[in-house]
Formats: sequence, structure tokens, C-alpha cells
Amino acid sequence: MTALGAVAGDIYLPSLPQIAADFATTEGGAQATVSFTMLGGAIGQLLIGPISDMVGRRRPVLAGVALLIAASVGIMLAPSLWVLLLLRLIQGVGNAAAAVVALAVVRDLYTGTRAARLISRLMLVIGAAPLLAPTLGSLIGAWAGWRATFAFLAAFGVWLWLFVYFKLPDTLAPERRGARSVRSLTRGYAGLGRDRTFVALAVVPGLGQAALMAWVVSSPFLVMETYGLSPAIFPIVFAAGGICLVGGAQVNAGLVRRLGPRRLLAFAIPASLVCAAVLLLLTLLGRLGGLTGVLIPTFAILLLSGMVGPNASAMAMSRHGEAAGSAAAVVGFGQASIAAVMTAVVGVIGGQFGAAAIVFGAIGLAQAIVVAGAKIYGPQPPTPLP
Repeated sequence: MTALGAVAGDIYLPSLPQIAADFATTEGGAQATVSFTMLGGAIGQLLIGPISDMVGRRRPVLAGVALLIAASVGIMLAPSLWVLLLLRLIQGVGNAAAAVVALAVVRDLYTGTRAARLISRLMLVIGAAPLLAPTLGSLIGAWAGWRATFAFLAAFGVWLWLFVYFKLPDTLAPERRGARSVRSLTRGYAGLGRDRTFVALAVVPGLGQAALMAWVVSSPFLVMETYGLSPAIFPIVFAAGGICLVGGAQVNAGLVRRLGPRRLLAFAIPASLVCAAVLLLLTLLGRLGGLTGVLIPTFAILLLSGMVGPNASAMAMSRHGEAAGSAAAVVGFGQASIAAVMTAVVGVIGGQFGAAAIVFGAIGLAQAIVVAGAKIYGPQPPTPLP
């Protein structure tokens, strides 16, 4: 479930230039297909999160994955870019069902440091998608065209639907489910919005996800066009970024029991800002160090993002166990919406490492401001295990 969004977003990345050529659109038009998926995810999570608090965890994810399967089949037949964008929006809603329920299930079972460790381990799954999906998508695209990658995605969705149906128990007991009304839904979100610390913690993972997506959508053009690497080499470089993301999350899982999520978050955010400044300096000096020189600070930022997201998410979710689905939806909405906006910004300013450095720096600065402006390091309310 956690991998679904990453697989759906990454598997066709090597085909973005081909999609732009097929539909006679620009680089930004092709990248918009990624933005629309994240926009659908942002909208879907706000709806699916509280629904899962009302009816349980199983039915929303089964419906969402079925929607993704149908959209994938439709994309195989899409006659225009606008149809493709609409179907990618629908795919995002399906992704949202899997993502928000997965995080809610974690909160149903764990809290605090234990939740941070488990979310860090789940980052291993998220990181595996950049390692495998673009390589697989490149092979499928070279053999049968970019539309065939969505046939594979539909098949993956069918497998996931069956796996959830037969293997996932409903972790939300009937007596813990909320009232089924629009009023209860809005009241739940209002309660979350009044918690300033929760809102800040929910924004921080979204900014970290924006850094990742800035790399995801710009890397095909940066690596293959700016530095002339072949499409066969690009998946290797792209996978290296995934390894850094996974590595940061696994380091975090090993350290969080001893240091705690707050201290690790306080280290990772300023360090990421420093790395962005180094990247900007290297690009201003005229590609000093070549591709290797700019990839080192970029990969360091991805590694630190693997530490920011799990800690901030676990701290946010630990504050509202009584509405885990809605809380997970807010965290997921922040990730999807902020990343979608940042993806569009990258598409507008272009695929250059100088532009990427500015984006990374802006993200790190925003994280630092959010952390400083909210009482993230103040007393946290005790939340017993269910």
C-alpha cells in the first residue's frame, strides 16, 4: 500500500520526453502529469481519511485501488494530454486511499518512537520504487511504448487489491469508529486545525516530500539533457537518489530509539539547508566538480529528507490517535499538495541544477521557519497505546 503512490509516479518517468513528443507538448506539460497525480492524492486523502475513521480501514482502500486500476486502463487508451491529465488526477485519488489507510493502520497499532521506527522502515518500501520502477518502466517503454507501463501498473493494482482483500485485517475496532455525518467530518478537521503544533508537524513532511519531487521531476532533464547521460544510465543515477532516501530513513530507524524524533528533526532540517547552500554555490561557480559535484549535495538532501518525514509524521500522528484517519489525511494532504505545487514550480523555472538548488534552499528555509514558529519542541500530550 505504501509503495503504490511511488510506483504510480515513478514507473513512467523515463518516458516523459516521449510523452511530450507524442502529445506535441512542452517539458512542463509532460511534468504536469506528475503534478495532477499529486493533486488527486491531496484531494482524495482529505475525503478518504475521515471515511476510514467512520467505516474502518479495509473498504476505503479496496475502493481506491479499484479506482486506480480503472484509471490505468483508461490511460492506455488516452487520445490527448487533457484526457491523460484527468485520468492521472483520478489515479491520485486511488493512491491516496492506500497511503492514508497505511499510515492510519500504523497509528492504530503504534505511537511515538515505535511509530517513528516503523515509518522509517516503510521508507525502505518507498525508496525501493525509485530503485526499481524507472528501470522497469524504461525496459517496458523501450519494448512496447510508454502506454504499456500503465498496463503493468493496472496489473500491480489487481495484485495489491487481492492482497489487501485476503491479508489486511481491519485494525479499527467498531467501537472506535466515529459518527457517519458531514458535521462530524468537519468537526474533526476543525479540531486538528486548532492544534498549532500538529499543523506544523503535518507541514514539515510535505516540505520534505517537495524536495524529493523536485529531484524526481527534474532529474530526467537534468541528467540526460544537461549532462548528456544516456537513458540507459539515467535509472542508475536516479536509483542512487532512492538509495540515499532509504539510507536516511534506515539510519533514522536505528537512531530514533536512542535520540528521539525531536532531536533528529532538529538536526536534519538545518543540515539540509546547508547542503542546499553548497549546491547553489557549486552551480554559481559554473558546474564546479561536474555532475559528481552537484550530485553529492543533492543526494545528501535526499538522505536528510529520509530522516525528516518519519519523525515529523510520527510526532504529528501521536497527538491525535482518536482520529488517526483524519490526522493521516492532513499529513498526506500536506505532502501531496506542497509537492504538487513544487513540481509545477520546477517545471516553470526549468531543469537546471541552479534552479534545483534554489528550490531545495527555499524548502529547507521554510522547514526551519515552521519549526521555529510552532511549539514543536514543547510538551507533548501523553498518548497511550490502543
